[in-house]
Amino acid sequence: MRIISWNVNGLRSVYRKGFVEWLEKESPDIVCLQEIKTRKDQMSFDFFEPSGYQMVFSSAEKKGYSGVAVYFKKVPRKVVKDIGLKRFDSEGRILKLVYEKFILLNVYIPHGSRDKRNLKYKLQVYRKLIKELEKSRKEKIIIAGDFNIAHKEIDLARPKQNMGNTMFSDDERAQIDSIVDLGFIDSFRKYNKDGENYTWWPYTVNARERNLGWRLDYIFVSKPFLHQLENAFILKDIEGSDHCPVGIDIAI
Repeated sequence: MRIISWNVNGLRSVYRKGFVEWLEKESPDIVCLQEIKTRKDQMSFDFFEPSGYQMVFSSAEKKGYSGVAVYFKKVPRKVVKDIGLKRFDSEGRILKLVYEKFILLNVYIPHGSRDKRNLKYKLQVYRKLIKELEKSRKEKIIIAGDFNIAHKEIDLARPKQNMGNTMFSDDERAQIDSIVDLGFIDSFRKYNKDGENYTWWPYTVNARERNLGWRLDYIFVSKPFLHQLENAFILKDIEGSDHCPVGIDIAI
């Protein structure tokens, strides 16, 4: 099974840039999208069912903001759209799909803001998420999405200049440590220990062309799933957003 995650920075925008053609060519079994920035009443029918897929989404109450979606070939047994935090849930930042053999979480963690005014909120979200993961860490779980944190110095182009900044502060990086300490595996790092592998680039200063990026997008798998993980990758050449897709191949 191939699972791909992508912060599309606007679903309608990425549709105009060839999303359906990419989806049909790549043909993953599941695609988790973040920052879709749209609601059902703003989308036409072809958004919902590209050939071979069905879709579930959680939109923010605020138009043009946040939101997540999942396209899938196999229908899940159950879908959950909240985690129990009022602000987080109202922003449409999580989808939990329960399948017979595994659980998939698609998450879009808040940025925290450059001036850190929303950092407290971001850390609150992480604490809640980690608490929920702790309850079920012995199950087969995949967590995919935009985590808005670069975990290690290897995960951004300019670690020294960004030390302590939003997305690379000690408090934020410790949240990824906590997920790993629960037994979740950073799938990409299992297969690739090299630097200069990023998933997000600022739109300024030709950052993508110069590869001045950050690795903010992850797919974690729980320890009971590790022996079924076959590959993990970053599709850095896929454009259409300031993020690129990441993915795994896993035997299910």
